[in-house]
Amino acid sequence: MKRRWFNDSMTLLVIRDAEQAVKQVNVPKMLIVSVPIAALMSISGLILTMQFTSAKEINTLKGQLSSQSLALDVTVKDKDEAIRRLQNEIVRLSAEAKDVKHRVQQMSDLENRLENFVESHLGSESAAKPPKLSLSRTSWTETEQVGGEAWYADTDELIQLARQSSFELKQVQQMLNTVAQSAPATLNQAIQKQTTIAGTPSIWPTTSRRLTSSFGYRQDPMTGRAAFHAGIDIGGEVGDPVYAAADGQVIAAEFNHARGNYIIIRHVNNLETWYMHLSRLSIQPGDNVSKGDLIGKVGNTGRSTGPHLHFQVVQQGAPIDPSPYMQHSHTQVEAGGKDTY
Repeated sequence: MKRRWFNDSMTLLVIRDAEQAVKQVNVPKMLIVSVPIAALMSISGLILTMQFTSAKEINTLKGQLSSQSLALDVTVKDKDEAIRRLQNEIVRLSAEAKDVKHRVQQMSDLENRLENFVESHLGSESAAKPPKLSLSRTSWTETEQVGGEAWYADTDELIQLARQSSFELKQVQQMLNTVAQSAPATLNQAIQKQTTIAGTPSIWPTTSRRLTSSFGYRQDPMTGRAAFHAGIDIGGEVGDPVYAAADGQVIAAEFNHARGNYIIIRHVNNLETWYMHLSRLSIQPGDNVSKGDLIGKVGNTGRSTGPHLHFQVVQQGAPIDPSPYMQHSHTQVEAGGKDTY
């Protein structure tokens, strides 16, 4: 039976110095083969171990990089969201600021209208006006003379500031809405009030102040019988000016055998003023007149005993006493004067 190869041995000759004998060493073949194999396996194991360790480290690094990348993405997204929110707040505040600016301009226009109205109709131009607030620049450069600690606002604080500004703008808008709704009504009321004042008889219609006959029952100067006198008679000279007692529209300017040359002006509140016995008419029907306008001249036309103006106030078709309307005007009753019709 043959011997197996791994049972065989190999002879190794060890040659040393020339003077020394050659030494023979018998080495089993198994040993010679197993040593390289063991070395190869050891090297392979080391390589595998190094590869496994490297792969593990690489996976760990990948995990760390992935976590850091995710955190960075979240941070970037948070910043982008914050910037977007700030941009939206800025856009909204800009729109609200434009609306407030428009409302303020409207209020300024209303203020100007009210001021012009007061100045033109109520004579407030002589009243002292309150000083207007003005901002003046100083003689130095402000940016070079400032200081203080720096407390920088973060994103949340900026957003909160924008929201607070938006809330304050809305409050201003509500105030402007309230004023804008009430101011036109106030202006209309003032205009209507002024129209009523201007259209209500309140000035003496002639330069003369001599009252020769009052309103009410009296003895007729021509017949001597009791008769109702529908107005007041103001004595004067032919040609004296006659003025409109209030704003209104002329509805009659003509001649009548009893009234002579006469004028009727229609005013507010269903009021009319009548002017009779004129020597001259300076207006015609359809004309609009203002309080104090010249409308005619004192005369002695129609049923009259002498130059005078018959002035009467009519309300809803019925004559009323003119005295309450003329109470602020100075009158002088002619002593012992003869009544004129």
